[in-house]
Amino acid sequence: MVKVAVLEDWQGVAASLIDWQALRARAELTFFRAPLGDAEAVVAALADYDIILAMRERTPLPGAVINRLAKLRLISFTGPRNAAIDTAACAARGITVCNTQSARSSHATAELALGLLLSAARRLPQGDAALRSGAFQEHVAPGIELAGRTLGVIGLGRIGARMAGYGRALGMQVLAWSQNLTDARAAEQGVTRVTKEELLARADAISLHLVLSDRSRGVIAAEDIARMKAGAILINTSRAPLIDQPALLAALRAGRITAALDVYDEEPLPRTHPLRTAPNTVLSPHLGYVTQENMTDFYRDAAENIVAWIDGKPIRVVAPA
Repeated sequence: MVKVAVLEDWQGVAASLIDWQALRARAELTFFRAPLGDAEAVVAALADYDIILAMRERTPLPGAVINRLAKLRLISFTGPRNAAIDTAACAARGITVCNTQSARSSHATAELALGLLLSAARRLPQGDAALRSGAFQEHVAPGIELAGRTLGVIGLGRIGARMAGYGRALGMQVLAWSQNLTDARAAEQGVTRVTKEELLARADAISLHLVLSDRSRGVIAAEDIARMKAGAILINTSRAPLIDQPALLAALRAGRITAALDVYDEEPLPRTHPLRTAPNTVLSPHLGYVTQENMTDFYRDAAENIVAWIDGKPIRVVAPA
């Protein structure tokens, strides 16, 4: 019987979200609740497994790790893409790689981005902390109204377009920019296409919705943060490397901007990471895609992928990068 490692079940919900019976009849499943650690720890933990079910990009599986997992024959990851897996190394070894598809991801992440915007604008974390400490409004500064203000959306794909729609519903003027954005696409979404520089200078809140790539890495550099309005809110539910992290920390400590973040340069975020103690922040632990509906879809598709592969008819196969 093949052995399946279900990785990164950090919330301890994987076993209960779907009926695993069809797969359990064909395979031995192990659910890993904690992060595995560095490359050596990953190899040690997974050496005896034929199949890995990976949750998004939580555990890196580069070629150096793949080539040391002698028994590995299938990786099924959740979501449409996973930059943490060396698919070319898998192909060279004859390891099949499958993904999952969920139409819900754009809803879930955009809704969280909206939640972060509202939380930062109305200082909800500070209000919650005050109440729990026995105070009330003491030490909670007034928030801001979003109606009549300007939202800047960087990346107007499925998620960015939804966030733009939420901004319009709040009565905000919405500006948008990305390297590939056209006037036609902007008009279709009811937003105004501007340069990145104009967006940064005018927006009261900026929400990032770009796929991380060599072109988008560091798209918000130190000089971009310097262009932002004093007190502006920077929201990131995409990937941490889109933003120059030292420049972001410096701006937060100086009290120039507020950051509402769901993604980090290292996950789980280390206990000693400076963002944990940075002022002017709203932090969530990478919950953008983590909804009951979305996770159910992910695990259901992943289980189907594994059963289909065992039957010799793999589905949702990913081409090598």
